[in-house]
Order: sequence, then structure tokens, then C-alpha cells
Amino acid sequence: MRIVPGILLAVAAVALSACSSGGGDTTASSSPSTPTPAPTTTTETTTTGRTDCGAGYLAQFSTRQKLAQLLTVGVASAADAENVVRAEQIGGIFVGSWTDPALLADKQIDRVKATARTPLMVTIDEEGGRVSRLANQIGAAPSARVTAQTVSADDFYTQSLARGRAMKDLGVTVDFAPDVDVSAQPDDSVIGDRSFSTDPAVVTEYAGAFIRAMHDAGVGAVMKHFPGHGSGSGDSHTGAVRTPPLDQLQQVDLVPFRNLVGSGAAVMVGHLDVPGLTTPDTPASISPQVMSLLRQGSGYGAAPFDGPIFTDDLSGMAAITSRLGIADAVAAALEAGADNALWISTDAVTQVLNRLEQEVREGRLPLKQVDDSVLRMARFKGIPLTC
Repeated sequence: MRIVPGILLAVAAVALSACSSGGGDTTASSSPSTPTPAPTTTTETTTTGRTDCGAGYLAQFSTRQKLAQLLTVGVASAADAENVVRAEQIGGIFVGSWTDPALLADKQIDRVKATARTPLMVTIDEEGGRVSRLANQIGAAPSARVTAQTVSADDFYTQSLARGRAMKDLGVTVDFAPDVDVSAQPDDSVIGDRSFSTDPAVVTEYAGAFIRAMHDAGVGAVMKHFPGHGSGSGDSHTGAVRTPPLDQLQQVDLVPFRNLVGSGAAVMVGHLDVPGLTTPDTPASISPQVMSLLRQGSGYGAAPFDGPIFTDDLSGMAAITSRLGIADAVAAALEAGADNALWISTDAVTQVLNRLEQEVREGRLPLKQVDDSVLRMARFKGIPLTC
């Protein structure tokens, strides 16, 4: 999703060139009104072909380094980020509300990126409204709900394109937005005004405009929270959340995901208990059934999805932390089929990687599955793969 600067691009180009079997990123149209058609190839065929295309890319990594590419962790400062990237070569960092603003504002991020052997994702939550990490640097934006009530989708595309370009100029490569939850909750509830509308068609229109704007700006977009948080029973930051049954989600909550699965955006899975889909006490973020629903698509009337699947934060939200420690949660998420595990500090990275290596050795996390995830993350970063 981003242009690899200077030396990194030159190094990557030795082993990498364009893959003829199809890329994971969908080229975005500048028109903000029509969703990009979903791909028609099956996940099995696509994944197998792309693994062949990425053999040269995969060859540069040890098993531990491959696993590290599947982690995105929150950082406190440039020094914190440099240390974890240098030590473990993780695939991404997350800039949160606790992160020293100088990391982006003073271009300290350039030092961090220079320590990475493989292009580093720099991720952030920048939805607008009350979920904004960059209001002081690129200006405030209204909430999704206010946006859909006050400006056209065309105008929203234009505004989002400018913000996306500003984010890219700061060094951000991936935005964990848009929120495509369909919700009638009060503005200040967990989703509330983060949702564009109670109408899935409106959510699709505005979220689609945002995704295209981010792509046109060179920033990856991640739609959330699959399979739909908008009608959930509570706040996953503070405890377990139960959604309506799967058959009800089909009619409302899953509609924007179904419509936008071919948009080129990644998908973030929430910590949601879904009757009729997840097994008891297994939230969606660590549920094989949820990952399969998204990958195959047929269970909710969508095309197969072969883009990256991110987890929601695995270390700071009680819906997951009351059930599992961080190493167990990351292992469960990747084994279930997620491509990238997200959490909010660097403290446990070595512990997590030790655990994941054990999972691979003991056969619980197949190396073929790891390779497929590494390649999805590479394509999402815009790294060309050779056939």
C-alpha cells in the first residue's frame, strides 16, 4: 500500500518483481460512488498460486522471522519502536494515544523504518470524531455519523483523500478504518457515532468512499469489526460482547462487509461472541468458524476474501484478556486463521514469538498457513512478488 523508499526498494527488488497470478491489493478507482467488484477466484486456487509466486520472498526469512511479520504492536516512542524492530523484525507497529507524538510529527519514524529489513507497516486508528490520533497534526474530522448526515459521499471522498495524503506524509502506511458497523446506538456508546448509519447501504457508500480515498492516497484501509459490532450487547474493552445470531447479522451487520469484500481493504475481526457461529466462550477474533466465514464468503453470500485478516487489540480489551493471556491469544488467533495479531505494547514480543515457534514445531500452526499469511501481508504492504 505504500511506496518503499530508496534503499529498501532497491534491496527488495533483487528478489522481487510483479506476480502474474494476481495481487492482493485491488487498484482503487477515484470515483467514490461505485464499490469495486469482488474477486471471483476461489481462496484455495489463489493462495496456492501466490505461494508459488512468493517463494523467493519467503526464502529470505527464518521461521521466527516469518512469524514476526504477522505481528503488529503498539509502541511508546521512537526508541521503543527501534528496539523491537531491530531485535525481532516485526511486521508492523501501532501508533496509539499513548505514543509520543514526535514519532510522526518530527519524522522520527524514518529512523524506525530504516531498522527494518522488510518494509514496516505503520498503523493507526484515524476514523475521525472521537477515535482520532492525528487531530493535532492533520486537523479534526467529524464522526462517521455526522459525516453521513452532512456531506455527500463524493465530498467525503475528497476530504478523506486529503487526510490520507497527510497521513502518508507523516509516515503512516495503514489506517484501521473505516468502521463499517451498522448501528443505532447512542452517539457516545462503544460504536455509536463511529457508525455511518443504521442503513447498511449508507454505510457501504461512505465506507467505500473512504477506502478508495485511502488507496488513492497510498494508505492501506482496514474495515472493522467483522462480523459486526453495531448491535452488540456491550463494549469489548470492558467485557464479553454478544451479537445477535448469525442469521440476523446476515440481514444488516454483514451487508457492508459483503458489499466491500472486493474493495482492496483488509478486515479487522472483533472480540465478539456470535450465536450460531462461534463456539461458547470463543470470541470471533480467535474463532476458526469466523475466519472461515470471511475466507470462503459463501456462508454470508459474499465472494471469497484473500486479503489480510487483522485481529482487534489482543492485550487491552477485557473480552479477550479475561479469557487468555497475550501469548495464548496470539497463538489462538493465528491458528484460527488470522494473518496479523495486534496488541498495544512491545513487552511480550519475544515471549509471543517463542510460543509461536513452539506452535509451528508441534504442528498446531502449519508452516504453509504461516507462509500464506506472510504473503498476504507482503501484498498489502505493496511488496511485489516474483513468479
